[in-house]
Amino acid sequence: MLNLQHGKGRLRCFSQRNVFMIRIKKLDIFIAKQFGLLFLGTFFICQFVLMMQFLWRYIDDLIGKGLSMEIMAQFFWYMGLMLVPQALPLAILLSSLITFGNLGESSELTAIKAAGISLMQSFRSLIVISIVISGISFVFQNNIGPEANNKLAQLLISMKQKSPELEIPEGVFYDGIPNSNLYVQHKDLETGKLYGIMIYRMTGSYEDQAIILADSGMLQSTADKKHLQLSLWSGEWFENMQNDAFGNNTAVPYRRETFTAKRILLDFDGDFNMTDAAGLANNARGKGLAQLSHDMDSLKHTYDSIGQQYYKDAQRSLYYAPPIDRKDSLQAVKAAYNARFNIDSTFAHLPLAQQQQVVSMAQSRVQSAISDLDFKSMLTSDGDLLIRQHEIEMISKFSVALSCLIFFFIGAPLGAIIRKGGLGIPVIVSVLVFIVYYVLENTGYRMARGGIWTVWFGKSLAPAVLTPLAVFVTYKASNDSMVFNFDAYREFFQKLLGLRVKRHVFAKEVIIDEPHYEEDVKLLQTMNEDVRTYVAVHHLQHLPNPVKVFFKYRADHAVEQLSERLEQVIADLSNTRNTYIIKALNNYPVLATKAHTRPFERRWLNMVSGIVLPLGVFFYLRMWMFRMRLWRDLRTIEQTNHGIVTLIKKNFPA
Repeated sequence: MLNLQHGKGRLRCFSQRNVFMIRIKKLDIFIAKQFGLLFLGTFFICQFVLMMQFLWRYIDDLIGKGLSMEIMAQFFWYMGLMLVPQALPLAILLSSLITFGNLGESSELTAIKAAGISLMQSFRSLIVISIVISGISFVFQNNIGPEANNKLAQLLISMKQKSPELEIPEGVFYDGIPNSNLYVQHKDLETGKLYGIMIYRMTGSYEDQAIILADSGMLQSTADKKHLQLSLWSGEWFENMQNDAFGNNTAVPYRRETFTAKRILLDFDGDFNMTDAAGLANNARGKGLAQLSHDMDSLKHTYDSIGQQYYKDAQRSLYYAPPIDRKDSLQAVKAAYNARFNIDSTFAHLPLAQQQQVVSMAQSRVQSAISDLDFKSMLTSDGDLLIRQHEIEMISKFSVALSCLIFFFIGAPLGAIIRKGGLGIPVIVSVLVFIVYYVLENTGYRMARGGIWTVWFGKSLAPAVLTPLAVFVTYKASNDSMVFNFDAYREFFQKLLGLRVKRHVFAKEVIIDEPHYEEDVKLLQTMNEDVRTYVAVHHLQHLPNPVKVFFKYRADHAVEQLSERLEQVIADLSNTRNTYIIKALNNYPVLATKAHTRPFERRWLNMVSGIVLPLGVFFYLRMWMFRMRLWRDLRTIEQTNHGIVTLIKKNFPA
């Protein structure tokens, strides 16, 4: 019978545990559905915003080019694929924040906690989903993103070369038109006119060139997109002439023509042609992890070889020394030391003309060496930049995937704390967090690419800053702590900076117990005697002993008892109907009972702050400031006590 009851009890416990597991599973599915629907919506919103921002950067390359719908569709397709990894973290942040904000606003989160399910247990289904999304982000960046980036870069280069009339720069020669070099001093983007035009045309050999100068002009494509029509105004045409009649293509005197208006037809294929992708071989964003590792090893090997060769060349040309053995080298150094060869004295014995010649030759050699090293440094700097870009992209594939998890542990706890759903406060919080992430990520990327910071430091800046934030808000949400309790933060900074708290005592409309005036007078008089004794013994105006402050702390119970008695009298006298006494009570300061004795409550913290010199000096001066404040507060208490005793004896005689 006993075994039967024990078996029933075990069965009942098992059934209850099984039902509890089923409830948690249903809860996981419920939260996952809520998150999934919001994630899909927020992902497309974030993707659209990022695509519009990217499109705005290249809008000038698309407008007025006559691109077909097929080309535009390819551009938007590859652009969308490239921006997917950037949209995923922001979508996770926004959707997780809205999900738990909705649960908190509808009190469902309170019901979940009341059922004995912790916040981390309610997170677990979304943690799994976030890990899966992080993996998808990494795979996407490693396999699909590089190809999309290469295709998009190829399209952008092809678009820029399609209609050169919009790409002609100011102040430099443009060679995008076949057999012509075009120089434009100024161009008007609104009207399309070009000013200060100089054209070098070379259709054959050097003798067959032409130079065209014009005050203004306009370059437009023909309707068939096969030619460019160049309209020129107020200019001159200089051209060498060739005539076979003179034999051997000898040049005859040039032809000069002055014109007020002239049209020139230039051969140019304006149809869209895809640029060769060979020029994108060094595009680090267009490579997967394996290719990045392989190419980075090749780049390091190549530029290390170049650097070593440059170093050997510099040794031979600037610091040449014959290759000798170490023994011979030591003997040579000893012989040179014994010889005491002085360059200055040797130079001083030369004639003036020879001295000038030597100085001129030295300056020439130095200038030539500087020019040569500057040219070589440009090549090695380009190599360092390529290597840094490859390292940045390798780390980015992991950091962007990791940011999905970081943003989840920021968004979900913040939603549980804020408890506001919809697209109001969650969107504002998400935008603020993403702006911080974007600024840190972009700053770290630029500093790492420029070589100012190391690559690992620049790329880990954003995760290193946001990870403690994620841990902090997750801890606060799990313990139901108030993150946005501004009163608590204000009180903390008041204690840290030593800001005074002002006392506020108001007259009561309804008084139940009248004050005990006789007892209060005795307490105030006794308090004055204790204050005078304390001030005489402790010498608060003097600097404290550092050893007693940081290493031999003793509690000051006298001030604590004084503060307790003062608060007791204030609480009793606040029941009075006399307005003068109420005003006098507000003159009492709020005593800091421990700040004048030691920096921290814990002894080991005091010892550490005393050993670390800058912190020790700060806390020592801060504590002395509190001692001076306590001295002034005690004087104020003594004066206020005397005034209140006088008021009580005058208005409430015994």
